[in-house]
Amino acid sequence: MKKVDRIGEVNYNTYGLAMKIIEYSNCRNMVVQFENGYIAPTSYQVFKQGQITNPYFKSIFNQGYLGLGTFKTDNKEGRKSKEYHAWTHMLERCYNENFQEKQPTYKECLVCKEWLNFQNFAQWHKENYYKIDEQKMQMDKDILLKNNKIYSSETCVFVPQNINSLFTKRQNHRGNYLIGVGWHKRDNVFYASCSNGNGKNKSLGYYGTELEAFQAYKKYKENLIKQIADKYKDKIPNKLYEALYKYEVEITD
Repeated sequence: MKKVDRIGEVNYNTYGLAMKIIEYSNCRNMVVQFENGYIAPTSYQVFKQGQITNPYFKSIFNQGYLGLGTFKTDNKEGRKSKEYHAWTHMLERCYNENFQEKQPTYKECLVCKEWLNFQNFAQWHKENYYKIDEQKMQMDKDILLKNNKIYSSETCVFVPQNINSLFTKRQNHRGNYLIGVGWHKRDNVFYASCSNGNGKNKSLGYYGTELEAFQAYKKYKENLIKQIADKYKDKIPNKLYEALYKYEVEITD
């Protein structure tokens, strides 16, 4: 029987990616190559069915790809792993226009090149994730580096939710005044207020000028962050503790 030569034959996988046979011994033993260079051994039947995956295909928001490694998208219970969940949500914040319309503070945010590969991000996640009691942990990108727009291993840290909430800026409720400042219509004075770190709002008094009210807010907020940093000193990473202690409220916040 004459040997079939299928080298050069092209087909498309279920994602529409072109793949070409570059080595062919028989229908059970062949090798294909994708346009981005990824090479995979397979069979001719699987090739024709298009069931060959390319781990370097940017399948998540046209940016992220799964890569090759030990980390899987699902955990042992069959649910999405916490690493995969964190990775996809990070990509969504940076590259989903619909999400950014609802949360405009994420516009212009980017994920570093290394973390577009799920395997790299998952390894960092595994090495840096920690728990404090039953608190929800959140990945933050701009406590270590204020106003940062890039997710990376140098700029991100896991933070307990009650600490992270200290830095939430509710832009839609601020009005036209400096952060922490409002206008009391009845008395025609400025007032300052701030969350006390326990979900309640604390009044910081009334002031004749907007700047005086802001200064009161700034002093209270910075002291509060230091108090909470000291409370968690032995439970959080040292780089997070130092960043909390150095944090300054700015008039442009």
